[in-house]
Amino acid sequence: MHVKKGDKVMVISGKDKGKQGTVLEAYPKKERVLVEGVNEVKKHAQPSQDNPQGGILTQEAAIHVSNVLPIDPKSGEPTRIGHKTENGKKVRIAKKSGEALDK
Repeated sequence: MHVKKGDKVMVISGKDKGKQGTVLEAYPKKERVLVEGVNEVKKHAQPSQDNPQGGILTQEAAIHVSNVLPIDPKSGEPTRIGHKTENGKKVRIAKKSGEALDK
């Protein structure tokens, strides 16, 4: 997958096109990611110890990884990912600026 947990991404298609957020979780086997503030759905919850009131909750749902692009740290625009070997480690780089995405 071209994105990891903690990456800042932009949604490039779907109902939340143009929104930006941070990847909260990545599910590589399902090819999906959970992005903060994107694809929010209503969920009905029974009263429980955690939520004594119950009711309707709003939470993020996973979206397909092909619908997001990482944001270039230099320009702030969405960019594709390339790979480069630095000091014997494989590093992800932004195609637009050549800036490294991994610290």
